[in-house]
Order: sequence, then structure tokens, then C-alpha cells
Amino acid sequence: MLFKKKNKQKTTSKHTHIGKDEIEGGDIQKIISPLWFSVSIYDGEYKYNQDLKPFSLPQRYIFAIEWYIAEVNNGGHDQFYFNSTGIVWKDALKGFEEIKHTKAHNILKESIQRFDETPSMDRSARQNQLDKHNPDFSDLDSNFYMISDIDNLIMKYIKENEKDFYFDGDIS
Repeated sequence: MLFKKKNKQKTTSKHTHIGKDEIEGGDIQKIISPLWFSVSIYDGEYKYNQDLKPFSLPQRYIFAIEWYIAEVNNGGHDQFYFNSTGIVWKDALKGFEEIKHTKAHNILKESIQRFDETPSMDRSARQNQLDKHNPDFSDLDSNFYMISDIDNLIMKYIKENEKDFYFDGDIS
């Protein structure tokens, strides 16, 4: 019996350091860059949770909030839930609670309730839920677009939990 060798994808590693200077720089994207390059939102809930294990809960929350913001600002809640990014909804909800952004928390919470069931962590199942319930998020999208203080509260939270955002290691 012949066995084929599996092709291994070549990955490159980059050393990344996030410390006091990076926190003081205030670039949220840079501060959570280790997660951007290490955490898959595309390969299901198990992989997502496994990839997050090396990181702190505060890092996890800000990562999820940043995905939520990016998707909703780009195409609304429909896009957020339809795409793979919908897998972060629980962490984003908890994250808004942690950073004490009541308005964003309530908007996300209301979007969840419009499913009439808990949104699935599985993308395909979540897409079926969107088709089944056809939730209208237009008012929530509009309300979210009017928020202007999320970054300030994120940075306040990061500075209050500074050491939870330190990172020194290689990312693939």
C-alpha cells in the first residue's frame, strides 16, 4: 500500500512584543495583533477556543469587540452574523460588559434576541437561523453607527488591565 506524504503548509513566524510602550501608543490593532495572526474564526468553535488558550480573557474580549466593530461598520449585523466573525458574538457581548459600554452591549444583546433562539457558533447553522428568522437589524445598525466612544473605553480598559495585554513571543 502506498501512502502519500501530506503537503505541509509553510508558515513563517514573526517575533512580536507588546509591552508598556505599545500600550501607551494606543493602537488597539497593534496591541491585539498577536491574536489577529494566531486565532482562527474560520475553523469552528473548537479551533477558535483552542487558539485563544494562550491569551488572557481581556485580550479575548477586545479581539471579539474589534471583529464585531469591523463587521458591523462594514455591512451591519447581517454581515457580522452571516460571516465567520459571528463566532465571536459571546465574547463581544461579554467584552462590552467588561469595558462598561452599556449602549453597545445593549445593541448586541438586542441583535441576539432577534434570532428568537441562541445564535449558533457554527457559521452554516447561523446562516440557516438568519434565513429562518429573517431578523431586521436596520435600527440596531443605525444606533451602532452613532456610537463614537468605543475606542476610548477600550483603551481605558486596556490600560486598567495592562499586564493582561503584554505579549512576547512568536506568531505564525
